Amino acid sequence: MTQEQVADTLGVSSQSVSRWECGTTLPDVAILPEIARLYCVTIDDLYRETSVAYENYAQRLESIYETTRRPEDFLRADMEYRKLLNSGNATMEDLRLYGILNQCMMKECLDKALSLFDLVLKHAPAEDEEAYWRTKRQKIFLLCQLNKADEVISEQHKIVTDATQNVEEWICLIAAYQYDGRYREAENWIRKALVKFPASAALLIYSGDVYRRLHKYDKAFAYWEKALQLNPDYLDAQYSKGFCYEEMGEYRKAYEAWCQLSDTLADRGFDVEIPYVKALAEKCLKKIS
Repeated sequence: MTQEQVADTLGVSSQSVSRWECGTTLPDVAILPEIARLYCVTIDDLYRETSVAYENYAQRLESIYETTRRPEDFLRADMEYRKLLNSGNATMEDLRLYGILNQCMMKECLDKALSLFDLVLKHAPAEDEEAYWRTKRQKIFLLCQLNKADEVISEQHKIVTDATQNVEEWICLIAAYQYDGRYREAENWIRKALVKFPASAALLIYSGDVYRRLHKYDKAFAYWEKALQLNPDYLDAQYSKGFCYEEMGEYRKAYEAWCQLSDTLADRGFDVEIPYVKALAEKCLKKIS
């Protein structure tokens, strides 16, 4: 670039750029971010003796994240790549590097998630039973997403055999089958489990979710209703009902279910979730119209 081109881009005079290059003056600190962006380097690079210029600023930030692995550096690079994609100027190399950026972050997130789940599961269930079993089911879900369902199911079979009176371990086995899409096998274990634990609200919710996948909607709703009778605090069942009504094309009932859930959330002070549920209700209302 000529001095005039740099000056036009930065909104300064070409004489100023000339004086910077000669070392007679320094640019104002406020303009350093723009200079760094122009040359596809970081502000820190401007203070180094030598620096490699990248094809664009996004590539530079991707390289920084690969070095530091700090979440804030990922977010900076991700934002720049989004801008690049929206502008329509992304090259094949940009797409490749953006993929690598997300691949690295995915590995970081997976490792952190499993580590945090294991921290919870190191404690005895009695310390906080609700948190313990929800965490175990969430870990099973993640492992199934990572194509490790067979290992999880095999392990849960052994646990259920040894702890046959623990309904939570049965639920974990049923959940593993469900997450792996093996709904018929999940149904077989549901039948056995309900004989032993007919009054478990959590088991009834998972049963309803499996029967929804099997398109046996009457059974699904019956189990969700019974779960709510046993434990009204299980809002999972209300979410399941709303989504199931939508799946069936029963938008009036879905709308009513979302409105009821919104009221319940408001009564319990869960204000963060309310806008999402109201948006679901509005979507159904439009379909009714």
